[in-house]
Amino acid sequence: TEGRVEIYGRVGSLLEIGIGSRPELTGRENIYLYGAILGMKRAEIRQKFDEIVAFAEVEQFLDTPVKHYSSGMYLRLGFAVAAHLNPEILLVDEVLAVGDASFQKKCLNKMEDVGQQGRTVLFVSHNMPAVTRLCKRTILLNQGQLQGDGPSYEVVRMYLRAGRGTTAVREWSNPPGNKIARLRSVRVRNENCQTTESIDIRQPVGIEIVYDVFHSGYVLWPHYFVHNEEGVLAFVTIDHDPFWKRRPRPKGRYTSTGRIPGNFLSEGTMVISVALATLDPDALHFYERDAVAFQVIDTLEGDSARGDYAKSIPGVVRPLLRWTTEFQPEG
Repeated sequence: TEGRVEIYGRVGSLLEIGIGSRPELTGRENIYLYGAILGMKRAEIRQKFDEIVAFAEVEQFLDTPVKHYSSGMYLRLGFAVAAHLNPEILLVDEVLAVGDASFQKKCLNKMEDVGQQGRTVLFVSHNMPAVTRLCKRTILLNQGQLQGDGPSYEVVRMYLRAGRGTTAVREWSNPPGNKIARLRSVRVRNENCQTTESIDIRQPVGIEIVYDVFHSGYVLWPHYFVHNEEGVLAFVTIDHDPFWKRRPRPKGRYTSTGRIPGNFLSEGTMVISVALATLDPDALHFYERDAVAFQVIDTLEGDSARGDYAKSIPGVVRPLLRWTTEFQPEG
């Protein structure tokens, strides 16, 4: 609620839908009004006017008072003005979540373009893939206090650890399970077997499940579920170690690791739930939802499945596939 900031340069902001606009004025009039608030001359606004209208996709409602606009139309117009009038500093809050998916992508791409032109974008968001893709530096605030300031992948990892209560390692003093088996720990490990909370998209990652078996004679199926941060199930993988296939496991402690290859997962947060079951009899011995989580980081170095494409890539998985092209010149 209070503080101090030093700003050098012209600021454009989109902090709340409709801020700086007048409901009785038309969309056309509000473009000029907001531009004037940002310190733009009328000639500058006129020069960018067609780009703003095309980006906002409100051409047919341009001469309608904005009080008749939907919240999404309000957002489109406000962001279009803020982003196109060449601010040295662009402030964008989570308000982008109001727009539809295609417009959100358009806004993210525009912010990326603004940043690549050497201007400053202050992006407030809970969308972790967008943060790690758009921002080299991230600041974490909690109850008005600074909790983190540094490279995005490090601060995002801190945020996920605090917000989800899940990290790359989880151990139980009172382990979940039953008289057949109990879960002891789950870990996310990199290719060097180190526990990690963030992984380069190009590198493999292993999910290690440690469990105790108390009664022999059961064919056990360790498995885990991979969800992204939106709750979408990416895949389920089951232990198919040929040594234990159809073979009852004797009493003892087991460590089962399922490895995910590099260039397979998409960027963002992956949340792991683990389970152990038998098929005969059909029984679930333990199931721990959201046991661990880790962040997949996709850089712009050009040798991942992203290549040199810097914009948003949808999808739960992102495999690096082999392509071939045959060419036959004319003549």
